Amino acid sequence: MAIYNDILTLSRVNELAASGMWPTAVYTAVTPTVEYLVVAGGGGGASAISSNSRGGGGGGAGGFRTATGFSITAAANIVITVGAAGTNGTSLGMDGGDGTNSIFSTITSTGGGGGGSEGRAGRNGGSGGGGSGGSPGGSGNTPSTSPSQGNNGGASASGGGTAGGSGGGAGSTGTSGASYAYSSLVPIGLGANSSITGANITYSAGGTGGGSSGDSPAAANVNSGNGGNGGGNPLGGLGGSGVVIIRYPDTYTAAIATTGNPNVITSGGNIIYRFWQSGSITF
Repeated sequence: MAIYNDILTLSRVNELAASGMWPTAVYTAVTPTVEYLVVAGGGGGASAISSNSRGGGGGGAGGFRTATGFSITAAANIVITVGAAGTNGTSLGMDGGDGTNSIFSTITSTGGGGGGSEGRAGRNGGSGGGGSGGSPGGSGNTPSTSPSQGNNGGASASGGGTAGGSGGGAGSTGTSGASYAYSSLVPIGLGANSSITGANITYSAGGTGGGSSGDSPAAANVNSGNGGNGGGNPLGGLGGSGVVIIRYPDTYTAAIATTGNPNVITSGGNIIYRFWQSGSITF
């Protein structure tokens, strides 16, 4: 085989490839756009004010934002933040904590508002937290985005023996508590579905309000963006952390670098990056 010492111009590479002396491969460009799902951390559920009260409000769901056609710049490092869950009310009369924001590039989903304990309002968030004791529920879609990232939380009915309102979800407003619901869980604000991973999954549901006697609420699922349940036995439940998911056709090249140990799968003709913790990606 001849050895060439000349400069490898494009015409020379083509000549070598044609003669079988240069490896050939098919290279695809960096993807120009991606589809994303950005779910923030859900708010925590509030505790009741006494062991026999069910007035704790449910936590609001983390903001839910998804779209296709988001433009990507080659070689740019994109920082990704996965929102943390809101803390639960761990002592009598304690509000739930707010979830924190999830961020993908210029897209921010707001953390869900914590539920309010008896006599206090739920706080605002991507989806508002539920109020209790006659106080209003927190406002959802705060700050406002279009499409909406969430809905308001429900209030509690006024007067004694009432259940707290449930947190607002990405798919619906939270339900208000009522006097007859003293010993029942108040239905959640419904979440929203996404099939970005190939499976149809519900994210960003509000936490239940109130709670049955002896019913200690479990924490919301991690990476769900769900709000924590309120006011049962008598403490509230933790919210669910958020998640950031990116998808684009597998005819394009994989990312050249990531941090944060994302889960990477190829499914249905797409490359999918699931960030369960904060990190970064470079295309």
